[in-house]
This record gives sequence, structure tokens and C-alpha cells, in this order.
Amino acid sequence: MLGAARIAPAAVVKPARTVDGVRVTAIAARDRARAEAFATKHGVDHVAESYDALLASPDVDAVYNPLPNGLHAEWTEKALAAGKHVLCEKPFTSNAAEAEHVAALAGSHPELVVMEAFHYRYHPVAERVRNIVTSGELGPLRDVETAMCIPLPFRKDIRYQYDLAGGAVMDVGCYAIHMLRHATGEEPTVKRADARLASEKVDRYMQADFTLPDGAGARMTCALWSSTPLRIGLTVQGEEGVLRLFNPTRPDMYHRLSVWSRDGRRRERVAGVKKTTYAYQLEAFRDAVGGDRSRVLTPPADSVANMRVIDAVYDAAGLPRRGT
Repeated sequence: MLGAARIAPAAVVKPARTVDGVRVTAIAARDRARAEAFATKHGVDHVAESYDALLASPDVDAVYNPLPNGLHAEWTEKALAAGKHVLCEKPFTSNAAEAEHVAALAGSHPELVVMEAFHYRYHPVAERVRNIVTSGELGPLRDVETAMCIPLPFRKDIRYQYDLAGGAVMDVGCYAIHMLRHATGEEPTVKRADARLASEKVDRYMQADFTLPDGAGARMTCALWSSTPLRIGLTVQGEEGVLRLFNPTRPDMYHRLSVWSRDGRRRERVAGVKKTTYAYQLEAFRDAVGGDRSRVLTPPADSVANMRVIDAVYDAAGLPRRGT
């Protein structure tokens, strides 16, 4: 583990206890005392002197990279150079150019797995949504809307720091954009984007309108702080029906999947819903490292495509791309 990030216990440490074949063996952090406290609390065997020392360890097969956004590219590249598989937190990099560079490096190491940690994508609910949309039950798409708004009023948080590639689109908008792309299977084109700022370059709220290749419209709303403190959902409207999903990012905690079509209205319960998104993700990562690369649903090529949309949203809003 590179860093003692707040997301790490839920994302890796806890699911590793139930996922056979995975063990968290080492951690490094800029503050060794913080790493030691984390290791003691969560039962991690070894505290490395530095990120480089951890990557040099022969006992480490793979690394989890939950560092600040602006450090994702650098340390994913270093991990690959050290011969380690990488599970990298979202967003994959600071911008599309960085993503393309990391993807190219990953391509030159076909023996290594690189996977972006869009954990929701590995849960059966995400797959069910895609199946409903592609089944034709909703008819041709007309409009798609995704939202990821959370309350984070602490302006000193790293997610508000431009030099660490912060901003609402980077932290939560990347989910909303990815959900839009996953649900439709299409790459959106940005029409317009409006931001509300936490500081000169950093968005706390963003709303973007898109067009899809088939002519349908789409909208993404995201926020770290806005008049809508909590909104996480997906709506897909076709000519013959509507799908709505509440809480697509953590369906294991609670979700509601509803479909209106010619056959009436129904609510669905998806098998396996109680297992966490993070457990599904870690199982997929383990299987991929073991040789089943079909388990990687969020490969570098997908990461590049997502970062291109993120860059385009910032361009349309008149804000600089992160990392530039």
C-alpha cells in the first residue's frame, strides 16, 4: 500500500480479509509514524522506509495506489518499472495526456495488471444496468443523467488543492462520467459545462451537458459542496422506458433499481448485492494477476477515455486541465 489513505481500509484492508489469495503485507507513507499507526491498527506486517523501498521489496507482488490524484501517474509508472501489478485509485491520472503515457507504459509490460479502482463497476448491479440498457427494453436512448454530489465542506482537504489535481470533477465527477459511459457504452461529447469554484482554479460543483453518438442527450452533475448536499444516481430514458438507479457507487450499502417500460413498473433485486463493491473489485484484481485478464473491466484504455472526457469538461468550463 502506497500511503495510509482514508479509503484504504474499506477499499483493500477489510476485503482482503475475506478474499482468498490476497494479503496486505506492507505499507509506506510520507509520515512513517502514520504508516506505523495504520499498520498496527490494521495488522499490516511491514512498514517500509519509503515508497521506493516498498516497490523494491521482493515480497510485494502488487501495489494499491491511493495517493493524491496528482501522484497517481508518477507512482503507477514507478510500480510498473519495479515489476509490480497496480490497482490505482480513480481518477487514473491528472489528465488524459498523463493517462496515455501510463497506458503506453502498461502496454509495454503485458505481464503486469493495471486496473483503475472504479469499484462500483465490479458489482453485479452495474452489470445489470448495462444489460437492461443493451437489451432494447428501454428502446432507443433519448436522455441520460448521472449525479455524484457529496458534502465535503473542508476547504483544506487535498481534494480542493489544484497542485494535487483536485476538484469536484476529479473526485466525484469521474464517477458520474464513468457511469454515463458504462451505462450507454458510448463516448460522450461535451456541449457545455458550468462550474462553481472553491478557489480560482478548483471546482466545487460542475454540471456538464453532452451529446452521444446516436444523438441522445446526457447530463452530468457533481459536487463536493453545493446546495444539493447528497445526490448519487443514474437515470436512463429511452423512447419506450426509463431506468433509475439510486446509489450506484455503493449498492451493497443500499440501492434502488427501478424500471418503467411497456410491461409496467418493477423494482429489481440483484443477486450478490450484499457483498461489497470493494470485495468484488479485489477478487477481480486477484484473478487478473492470476492470469484471467478478462476480469479487468477498468483497464488503462478505459481510463484514457474517461480522462479525455474530464479534460473536455474542464475545457468547456474555462478551467485549466489538472496537472498543467
